[in-house]
Formats: sequence, structure tokens, C-alpha cells
Amino acid sequence: MSSVETVARRYATALADVVEKTGEADSVRSEIKTWEAMIASNADLANAFGNPAIAHLKKEAVLEKLIERAKPSRTTSNFLRVLLKNGRFNELGEVGTKFDSVIEERRGIVHGTVTSAHDLSDAEKTELKAALERVTGKTVNLAFGIDKDLIGGVVARIGSTVYDSSVKTQLETLRERLLEK
Repeated sequence: MSSVETVARRYATALADVVEKTGEADSVRSEIKTWEAMIASNADLANAFGNPAIAHLKKEAVLEKLIERAKPSRTTSNFLRVLLKNGRFNELGEVGTKFDSVIEERRGIVHGTVTSAHDLSDAEKTELKAALERVTGKTVNLAFGIDKDLIGGVVARIGSTVYDSSVKTQLETLRERLLEK
């Protein structure tokens, strides 16, 4: 994990702790996404906040004007101020992404990918999702993809865990066993 990721996770976790107590998780998530989009769509704004040659007081003044216009919640406003004060404002995107994942982890939601040799039917997708939820004990959101090299079966990845029932892997395992003898 890079230092930016580590720092982003710390800020995201601290914000998640606050919004869990206040019940603002969803509204703050939405506001953070709005701020990310606003800054990403305005190169001058992004450059101003990231430019070390611009005095901190000027950056604070710009942020306060933006807060006044956008009227985010007190929690979001204070969080943005903390990021700016600590020189982390340009990492808002990374912090926002980590914040989403921390909130979802705490709600018992995980994301995964399923790769198969061909398109899966809706029934197969539902069955696979249910099986992965039983194994993980969490709500699983899946993205599906195709890899023609698999021959058959599926490879599911949830976090750092891989569930591989592909024919390709089974054949490779069989080949290794035969070579051992």
C-alpha cells in the first residue's frame, strides 16, 4: 500500500467514525463525490489547491467561498477544512474512494469480479452471488467479465481472495500432479 493510500485510509476511517455517530454516511458520501467532481472538472481550481506557491490563507479563502456557495453539511465542510489545513486537499479523490470502501466494509458489503469462459445466465449469476455470500458472510456486489482462455468454469476474486474453479486451472493442477509421479 502506498503512502498516499495509507494516509487516505486514515482520513477516510476518521470521517467514517464521525458519520457513523451522526448518521450522515450517505449524505456525506454524496457531498464528497460532488466536491471531487467539481474540483476534477475545474483545472484552475485543482491547480490552485495543489500549488505550493499559493499562500495557504488564499487557499482557505477560496475554500470558504466554495463552501458558502455549495452549502455542504457541517461535517463535510469541516472535513474539507481539515484536508486543506493538513496539505491533503489534492488527495480528496483518493480519500473519497477509501471512504466509500470503509463505509461499505462496515455495512458488510464487498465487491468482487467473476471471470468466466462465456456469458453466464441471470440464474447462474444469482446462484454464484448467493454462494459467494454464504462463503464470505457478506453482501457481495459482483462485476462479470469473460476470458476465453478459461475453457470453462469461473474465477471469482473478492478482495485478495481468489476462488478458482476454472477448467484451465484444474487441467494445470492435474498436469502438475502427473509430472510429480
